[in-house]
Amino acid sequence: MKSHLGVRIAQVIPTLLLVSILVFCLQQLMPGDPAMVLAGEERGDPQVLAQIRAELWLDRSLPVQYLHWIGNVLRGDLGYSWRVRQPVAHLIGQKLPVTLQLGGMAFFIAMAIGIPAGIVAAVHRNGFWDYLANAVGLAGLSTPNFWLGIMLILLVSVQLGWLPPSGYVSPFQDWRQSLATTIMPAFVLGNAIAAILMRHTRSAMLTALDQDYVRTARAKGLGETVVVIRHALRNALIPIVTLGALELGTLLSGAVLTEQVFSIPGFGKMIVDAVFNRDYPVVQGVVLVTAFLYVMLNLAADVLYVVINPRLRDS
Repeated sequence: MKSHLGVRIAQVIPTLLLVSILVFCLQQLMPGDPAMVLAGEERGDPQVLAQIRAELWLDRSLPVQYLHWIGNVLRGDLGYSWRVRQPVAHLIGQKLPVTLQLGGMAFFIAMAIGIPAGIVAAVHRNGFWDYLANAVGLAGLSTPNFWLGIMLILLVSVQLGWLPPSGYVSPFQDWRQSLATTIMPAFVLGNAIAAILMRHTRSAMLTALDQDYVRTARAKGLGETVVVIRHALRNALIPIVTLGALELGTLLSGAVLTEQVFSIPGFGKMIVDAVFNRDYPVVQGVVLVTAFLYVMLNLAADVLYVVINPRLRDS
């Protein structure tokens, strides 16, 4: 297992390097000239445009631009935003806690709904609870996040007045108000993931419940709850952990539509604004941080495999 983790850790550097090359090359295909955007009213002055391109290394070849940028990244410098003239690391440091809070809450809601629903559906296969869980899961997968968010705002905020319709408050300022401003968008994000977790949990549990060790546990006279939770669920958790790590990575990368609907200043809104403003350093920094989070979450999933199933420790 140590060798396996060592291989996975060794894959981090080439993975991030490949991501950096892809994002640097692909963003060059974006239409428009960043110098023209930054010049503003002076975009017609060739000297101003030449000065901007020289300052931002846009007058160099693409390989030179990439080597200059990746060299700074390796020293911990993600560059400066071309629009707001602030360090990219500082901007990410402002937005990342917002996305971490929102994504963490959404993932907790998804697990609290999806995993128990999948267990109940598997235990009562082809019964009422199974059909109900599948119907609710299908509805969750089919409902667009932006539509659900708008409907919740109209019902919960406008008509009932229970929660604020939009905005964000840091938990360090007022944790009650922070919870009030993030619970609806977290539910919207967690809704679809809960449906995915439910379907995968049900499938994994059905496979586990048909195994010989489950029949042996029942033959020994163990209670159904012990059989389902201790024996079946523990062995069904590996694919669920894998899926959970991927979905959590998706949440942490930013949910653009949900953040726009609820005016949440997270990663999603940040990268959309950066793309429209041709702010390449911000786009590159956000993508690299997102890729790093994905890799770390997959490493955490590998560690959880061993915790869940001790037989993997010798593999």
